[in-house]
Amino acid sequence: MPPPPKTPSRHRSRSETKTPLTASMFGVNATADASNPFIVSSRPASPIKRATTSSIQVSETLQRQASTGVIRRGGVESRLDVVTRDYVPPKSEKRSRSQPTRDTRDRFITTRDPADEVAATLDLMSLNPQSASPGHTARLAAATGVPLNRRVLAYHEPPPAASSDPLMAQARELVRPLYARAGSAPAGGSSTTGKDRKISTFPYKILDAPGMLDDFYLNLISWSSQNIVAIALGNSAYIWRADTGEVTLVSEGPEGSYISSLDFSNDGQFLGVGYPSGAVELWDVEGQSKLRTMAGHAAQVGCLSWFGHVLSSGCQDGSIWHHDVRVARHKVAELLGHQGEVCGLKWRSDGELLASGGNDNVLNVWDGRIGDVGTASSSARSAARWTKRNHTAAVKAVAWCPWQPALLASGGGTSDATVHIWNTTTGARLHSLVTDAQISSIQWSPHRKEFLTTHGYPTNALMVHSYPSMEKVAEIRDAHDSRVLFSALAPNGELVCTAAGDENLKFWKIWEAPKVKKGKEAKDSTALGRTHSKILSIR
Repeated sequence: MPPPPKTPSRHRSRSETKTPLTASMFGVNATADASNPFIVSSRPASPIKRATTSSIQVSETLQRQASTGVIRRGGVESRLDVVTRDYVPPKSEKRSRSQPTRDTRDRFITTRDPADEVAATLDLMSLNPQSASPGHTARLAAATGVPLNRRVLAYHEPPPAASSDPLMAQARELVRPLYARAGSAPAGGSSTTGKDRKISTFPYKILDAPGMLDDFYLNLISWSSQNIVAIALGNSAYIWRADTGEVTLVSEGPEGSYISSLDFSNDGQFLGVGYPSGAVELWDVEGQSKLRTMAGHAAQVGCLSWFGHVLSSGCQDGSIWHHDVRVARHKVAELLGHQGEVCGLKWRSDGELLASGGNDNVLNVWDGRIGDVGTASSSARSAARWTKRNHTAAVKAVAWCPWQPALLASGGGTSDATVHIWNTTTGARLHSLVTDAQISSIQWSPHRKEFLTTHGYPTNALMVHSYPSMEKVAEIRDAHDSRVLFSALAPNGELVCTAAGDENLKFWKIWEAPKVKKGKEAKDSTALGRTHSKILSIR
């Protein structure tokens, strides 16, 4: 009796119109590789079904169809996955005895065929999302838009850029403090304004200044430690007392001339006045009398700066002189480092360094030590310690930081419009900020890590920036009807006085002085010239 025919495998048949899910779920090809002994061609039947296979009667027609790989059931053809490849042993290469043999086979799958990888990759999957009846994986791929033949976590196109919508940018700035780490922002250095920080866009007070010269290279206002503002109008110099509102004529130059620069001494007792003729006058503020005239410059004196008993003057010919006002032979040093007019000059508070800017687009930092004129030590110190040529326009705005003495800020003219922050100890440039207009002056805040810049055409603006982020805290556009040329900071660090060619003198409340205890109020007010209690009584 012939043995009963074997029952076909219980492996699910694959329709020609449907996509198999086994490959997408397990990551192998639908057709098994007979050369791999670790991968079987189909899922084995369950033990229960395997035990009952011998009782099934198989007809000759079914056996004939199974041998050809096609089974007809109900008029529908179902094609079985038939293994058509036999195991082919790898070819052995003949090697000479002198050449060592090297096993290049896979450590775990020794019969790996490089031409036909056993483990299927996503690129070899037979899923077709465009088929008429896609499977579950194909439908997910079509819905999510993820290609089946590409990795999900792979380097692809860069993320889209942040939105340039100004409303979104403003919203991000408003919520930035909410996500800042505690203690990350320095005290008083925040660049966002809140309920406790309001900078008014309207001036605190306005004074008329008839005869104000509209000249970028002059320096015509100064604010003393005694809370007195000096301003040059034509050939006359006036002082205005902030606590009483009293105006006094201090000096009057020759007819047909004008005052090109002025500056108060550190104690506020004396006023230096420069003229286009090269002469520098020294005036007693309280006595309203001229003490002396120091001549010697060959051209206009456009800037002055005091340290102690030394009055330094910058000339149009590029020279800088140090005048000792105590002695008859007043010239004690001469600095030569500019090829153009010196229009910016500022001593550091400790007197160790002097910064100068010129119309030759050069910023110089000089040694503040002064020796006898004509000596070897004097000639050695006449060379600048640092010379910076990063600006592309006249450097008029120079300012020393009051709470970090090594920091120096410089600003360029129309074709430059850039603020540079320098470390004068190492000579390195720390920060740069490009603005919209020429920079005429810079003022550091003594209470906050911020600085203010005044601008000319086309904005005529005042801008407040935080340091070291250099972010814009506030901006007052069209602060004057003409370009803002000069500025001075109040001795208590709250108000800033600006002057322009529109013949107006304006006072702006930019910063708030820190509150002091009652026990220290009298001492601090004396040290600052009694400005804490009287600066707000401007008339």
